[in-house]
Amino acid sequence: GDVSPPPSTVIGHTKTLAKVTFNPSVVEQTRIARNGILGDFIIRYDVNRELSVGDVQILNGYFVHYFAPTDLPPLPKNVVFVLDSSASMVGTKLKQTKEALFTILQDLRPEDHFNIIGFSNRIKVWQQDRLVPVTPNNIRDAKKYIHNMSPTGGTNINGALQTGAKLLNDYIAQNDIDARSVSLIIFLTDGRPTVGETQSSKILTNTKDAIRDKFCLFTIGIGNDVDHKLLERMALENCGMTRLFQEDEDAASHLKGFYDEIGTPLLSDIRVDYPEDDVEQVTQNFFPNYFNGSEIIIAGKLINRTSDKLHVEVTASNSKKYILLKTDVAIDLPSRNDIRGVPGLEDGKGDNNYIERAWSYLTIKELLNSRLKSDDIQEKDNLMEKAKSMALAYNFVTPFTVLKMKEAGLHSEPPQEELISPSTDGIGEKVQSLQGHKAPPGIRRGQDKQRIKISKTSADGDPHFVIDFPSSKFSVCFNIDGEPGDILRLVSDHKESGVTVNGQLIGAPAPPNGHKKHRTYFSTITILSNKPERSYLEITPRRVILDDGERLVLSCGRSAVVRSRSLEVSISAFSNITVTIRDSISFVILIHHYKKPAPYQRNHLGFYISNSKGLSSDSHGLLGQFLNHEVKLLQESLNTSHLEAGQNQTEALKANPTNTLKVKGRLVPVVWKQRRIYNGQQEVSCWFAKNNADKLIDGSYKDYLASHPFDTGTSFGTINSL
Repeated sequence: GDVSPPPSTVIGHTKTLAKVTFNPSVVEQTRIARNGILGDFIIRYDVNRELSVGDVQILNGYFVHYFAPTDLPPLPKNVVFVLDSSASMVGTKLKQTKEALFTILQDLRPEDHFNIIGFSNRIKVWQQDRLVPVTPNNIRDAKKYIHNMSPTGGTNINGALQTGAKLLNDYIAQNDIDARSVSLIIFLTDGRPTVGETQSSKILTNTKDAIRDKFCLFTIGIGNDVDHKLLERMALENCGMTRLFQEDEDAASHLKGFYDEIGTPLLSDIRVDYPEDDVEQVTQNFFPNYFNGSEIIIAGKLINRTSDKLHVEVTASNSKKYILLKTDVAIDLPSRNDIRGVPGLEDGKGDNNYIERAWSYLTIKELLNSRLKSDDIQEKDNLMEKAKSMALAYNFVTPFTVLKMKEAGLHSEPPQEELISPSTDGIGEKVQSLQGHKAPPGIRRGQDKQRIKISKTSADGDPHFVIDFPSSKFSVCFNIDGEPGDILRLVSDHKESGVTVNGQLIGAPAPPNGHKKHRTYFSTITILSNKPERSYLEITPRRVILDDGERLVLSCGRSAVVRSRSLEVSISAFSNITVTIRDSISFVILIHHYKKPAPYQRNHLGFYISNSKGLSSDSHGLLGQFLNHEVKLLQESLNTSHLEAGQNQTEALKANPTNTLKVKGRLVPVVWKQRRIYNGQQEVSCWFAKNNADKLIDGSYKDYLASHPFDTGTSFGTINSL
């Protein structure tokens, strides 16, 4: 219960770095324990986390990339528990296993599915040929089944795993399971195979053939009699991880802790890419799953030392959504990553490139894991030599090196070579331990340079509206002088295409000597769609909230792409957001950020329609009503008769201070005007309708006020909610 650090612990940290040193004197050691220190030195820490590419640190030609997002909806699980109930489990081991399983079952989520297999020399399946959903009755019955398990017989590891793999494979094949769900087997035993197939190499082959990379296997060993190497290799070969608990330990809490590490999958199929011309010797960069509370770490060497930035892309799946995150990381930032001169971080030993050490540590870990999985003697020897050489160069203790201690002064010598039986025990325990592999070469230089396409049809600024009529070769514009807090219907097509766009206004003081009492800007754009399934987006200058039954929050300061079956959201950091619905409707929202805003300026949004093909002819709203209608330009003569102006007469009409538009039988006086769009980068010439677009729009401006951001008014002047 004591949360204070043990004696001699020194913690030095900056905003982006922390270094913990534990160097107790003999006196301090005796204060901790009379017979010397024997135990775990545990460091608990967390970092600022959001859905982004993570944190990339670069120093002296090496980089390390930490990826640990949070606040994501958990993925559904399909899990089979395979539990040893042989005679050797009698007593405390089986009792603690049952206690842990009771708690684990209670933690399953309603969207999960599960089954339980008990095995000794016989194999007993709780629910034949299926996985059951998590319901109160099923959890109750599962607890009864576990409670009634009794230890007897031998240990048929091969048969139990074959049964579990077949059960899970059949369930995946025969059921319309969620495409993004995570399937896994959790296997627990306290012994070695004694019944059925007992040869480790054949059990490994049979297990890999049965699983076929369809799901992951997590193995747990209890006690000293377990074949730890077999469990470890089974997990490594099937994208899982293993844990070994001693018999006298509190197995129940350890089992629950292990399950907590893998019980909340947040992402699947995570791939991290860097330009292949910029990096080399990159460690594992593909991971089948990412679990809440874990951390994915990738490291590598830079080969393009002249570049001033490193491009990073992370792709992953979350529930029904595909996610792409990307950013450029500045390379020349020594002040951010250099620990020299920082109190508590400078150890005076010249070992300041901790990033290079992180790369070597991960590389050694991968070499040891590869050696363990290999059946080729020559390959195993080569991998051992590489790991040993790197361990000696970077002073790491491994299964092939030993740390010698000097009595006098208690100083340690660098690790030296020692040949002992190989094991990866303790190598990289608490990083994201799922064994993935190197993904194929990813980003090529020059990729992802496409520019967004935007039409002139938009609502931006104060807010200024522009409608483009390409066939008439002119544009029409108008202003809406709303009140702060007003919510304007921009596009209303809920009945047909299922799409609604609303924009909420924020107020600001008017510039001095102006004719307005105040300014208004769009602070929030809300996009709603109910076909083929319900979803909505809430966009502000700082963040995007996507909710299609599961809520996802994205920062506008991070480039990202999220794709589901009918919706894609693409964020260009601090610039724009593109929303594509069913590949036939596209909106672009520009982000206006002021570094030093004047009193009359506010961070705000601009709304642009890029593709309206998927909107129906009945579409309405301040912009939507014009998408499928044309207007005619008339010249008003002195005797009030009207002359229709052809397309080639538009230029001649500009000189006339007053002209008239014919819109749905209404005559609208307009004047020629120029205004800036696209963040002020372009100027558009347009016919301007005064007085809040009087007669240009159907009804009056107040008919377009929504009652709340998610109001989907199904027809002009009516109110509904999605």
